[in-house]
Amino acid sequence: MTTATTLGDAVFSLNMTRGEDFLYKSSGAIVAAVVVVVIIIVTLVLILLKMYNRRMRTRRELEPKSPKPPVPPPLDPNSNGSQQPATVTFNPADIQVETR
Repeated sequence: MTTATTLGDAVFSLNMTRGEDFLYKSSGAIVAAVVVVVIIIVTLVLILLKMYNRRMRTRRELEPKSPKPPVPPPLDPNSNGSQQPATVTFNPADIQVETR
C-alpha cells in the first residue's frame, strides 16, 4: 500500500506493508497489555513484601525477649560507694582576664 500526498513543494510518501499496518493498528492493544503486565508485577511484589513483613513481625514477637540491662541506682552524694561521680577541675590560670 503506497500513498503519496502533494502539499505545496513537499511530497510525502508512506509505504506500509501488511505487517506494519497490523502493528500500527494493534499498537494500542500492545500498550494496554504492557500496562496490565506491569500492574500485575507491581501487585505481586507488594503482596510478597506484605507477606514477608508479616512473617518477620510474627518472628520478632515470638522470639524470647532479652532481659533489660540493669539500671544503675541514682548516685547519692552522701554515699561512699565505689562509683564516684566525674568531677570537673576548674583551673583559674586558664582564664585570660583583660586589665584596663
